[in-house]
Amino acid sequence: MTTFDRRRFLLGAGGLGAGGLAFAGSASAQAPDAAEELQVRVENNSAPELCAEKDNVELDFISPRVRSLQIQAVHPSYINTIASDRWAPDWSSCDFTVDPKAFSQARRKTFWETPEFWLTGYTFPSFWRPNDVPIRVGDSVEHGFHLIQLWMWHRERAEEIMVLYPPDGYWRARPLPFDDMRWTAYGSSFLVGPVETQERPIVDLEEIVFEPQSRSLILKFRRGGEGRLSIKSVDQDRITLDVSFSQAMPNGLPFAALRSMYAMETMSDAAIVAWRSKRGKSWEEAPVIRFPGASATEVWVGRHLPSRHNLSAPDMVFSKFQGAPPAAARR
Repeated sequence: MTTFDRRRFLLGAGGLGAGGLAFAGSASAQAPDAAEELQVRVENNSAPELCAEKDNVELDFISPRVRSLQIQAVHPSYINTIASDRWAPDWSSCDFTVDPKAFSQARRKTFWETPEFWLTGYTFPSFWRPNDVPIRVGDSVEHGFHLIQLWMWHRERAEEIMVLYPPDGYWRARPLPFDDMRWTAYGSSFLVGPVETQERPIVDLEEIVFEPQSRSLILKFRRGGEGRLSIKSVDQDRITLDVSFSQAMPNGLPFAALRSMYAMETMSDAAIVAWRSKRGKSWEEAPVIRFPGASATEVWVGRHLPSRHNLSAPDMVFSKFQGAPPAAARR
């Protein structure tokens, strides 16, 4: 394993100081500046829901040309007004008695670590989907984990900045805590890869490979092809992720999706969709449940008003949709 260079990360690209890190070798950092900005189709498959703990928001991103994109989790605009956070679940109006469950022996294991970063896996006593996805780190292969956490040492304490659920391909990400806050909540989830429905939207993973040097996760899809997710930067405002694919999604499936919850505007993790089109002169906005779908080059999903549910959870931004690089650039 290569020696971790603290100074290189603290003084990395993007002008970030000690409040955050810029990571070398991410997909967009290597892409040409003049790469064409693609417009993708965003379809809204959300449905009204009373239960505040059920993901009823689904936005699907579709394009046969896309080979890379950028995803950001950004603190909400009201983050500096939060005096007391809210993150406790609200199970009122919820009924999960018919949810499928697969049972396991609970366990926890750290796969890889440096003084500044570490990767930890958890197996829960039960999970809705009994899918065993191998997780490879160097020469070691682990099995049977429901959750992978990426942790970072910041301001003399551990901060969890990203999680992946291998059995169904769901991700969550969040920036470092804002200002002097001790913690912020997760909110919306996202999927990258061929999104299909098996009882609920999933990405069916065949294997996950973690590359310590680049802090990247390589995703091998059961439907064919690979994806790569790399952390470009993380600070107290946002975390920026670069995602790339080896090929188009099979059968016209979405290449990404956002999942979230909305019961009403003040009981939601995502309430508003804003988007811009390639020739648009301004941003457009719509309530998430009534969003008509759109062709867009950038999409923001979040909240303008504070919510009683996961108050500090980040907004999500999907942008920089790009196709395969020209043949000359690939050589």
